[in-house]
Amino acid sequence: MNDATSRTPGPRSLLGATRRQVRVPAGDSVNIGFLPESPTTPALITPAGPGVDLPGWLRANREELEARLLRHGAVLLRGFHAGSVEKFEQAASAICGTLFPEYGDLPREGESARVYKSTPYPEDLSILFHNESSHLPQWPMRQFFSCIVAPQSGGQTPIVDCRTVLARMRPELVELFATKKLRYVRNFIEGVDVSWSRFFGTDDPAEVERKCAAEGTSFEWTPDGGLRTSRQADAVLRHPTTGEAVFFNQLALHHPSSLDPETRSTLLEMCGDQGMPRNVLWGDGTVIDDALVDEVRDLMDRESVAFSWQEGDVLVIDNMLVAHSRSPFTGPRKIVVALGDMTGGAVPA
Repeated sequence: MNDATSRTPGPRSLLGATRRQVRVPAGDSVNIGFLPESPTTPALITPAGPGVDLPGWLRANREELEARLLRHGAVLLRGFHAGSVEKFEQAASAICGTLFPEYGDLPREGESARVYKSTPYPEDLSILFHNESSHLPQWPMRQFFSCIVAPQSGGQTPIVDCRTVLARMRPELVELFATKKLRYVRNFIEGVDVSWSRFFGTDDPAEVERKCAAEGTSFEWTPDGGLRTSRQADAVLRHPTTGEAVFFNQLALHHPSSLDPETRSTLLEMCGDQGMPRNVLWGDGTVIDDALVDEVRDLMDRESVAFSWQEGDVLVIDNMLVAHSRSPFTGPRKIVVALGDMTGGAVPA
C-alpha cells in the first residue's frame, strides 16, 4: 500500500457474489465457506444468527482461524457488524494481542494508535500487488483491512496467493529471483512521498542514521535535504510456519514500468534515474528489464481474485502467503488497516 499506478489489475471478478456454504456444524455460531468461483481463498466466515460477538468468537477459535489462514492465505469476516473503526480494532486485537503502532508509511486513523488509513492515492489509479513491508527488515505476518464506507463502484482489494505465483512462474525466473535478490532504492521527497521524518518517526538526522545502520540499510543525504536509502532483500522466502516457498516482494509495485508513460517520463526528467521516489533493481544494482516485470505482473493479475467490499467486512491475510492490491474506484471509500505479528526471521527459499 505504498506507490500506485494507472495499470489496472484483472482479477477473476467476484463482484456481487453470494456466499457458498461449506459447513455449518450443529450449534456453531458461524458459517464457514467460500465465495463462488474461488474455492481456495479467501475463506468466508459469517454469523449463523444475530448477535454473534466477533472478538469473542475469534478469541475462542483462534486456532481455527490460524489454520485457515495458513491453508487459504486469507479469511473474510462478513456480516458481524456495520462499518466501525472501534469494532475493527477489537476484532484485529482478538487475533493479534499487539498491533503495530509505528508504521510510518500510512497516516493514522483518528485517535487510534494502532489503526491506519489506507494509502492516499488518486482514486482513478491502481495500487499494484505487493506484500506489505517486504522491502523492509521487518514486516507484519498478519494484515487486517476493514470497510467502513464502501465505494460506489470498484475499490476492491484483489489478493493473490504467493505460493501459486511462484509455482506458475518460469523456473529460470524463479532461479533469477532466488539468486540475484532485489535492491530497493527510495528517495524521500517532500510532497511526493511521505517525509523521512514521518517514516522514521524523528526529526533528528542522527537518529535516522542510527536506525538505518542498525537494520543494514545504506543511506545518503541529498543536497536538497532529502534522504536516499538502499536495501537488498530476498525476493523468494520460506514461510516460517508452513515452510512453503513464496514470492515475497514489492517488485510489481516499485519498478518504474508500473508507472504510466507520462508519469514515468516526468519523474525521470525531474529526478533522474537515481532520484526516482521508489525503484527496485537486481540485488547487485543492475536494472531489471521492463518485459520481465510485465511478465510477473501479468501472472499475478491472472491468478488474483477480488470481491466487492461490504461495510463491516474484515479481511485478514497472511502477508507472506498473500499479496494485495487496490482497484480504481468512484465515490467515497474508507478502508482502514492494522498490522500485527511483526517478524523478520524468514529464511531464503
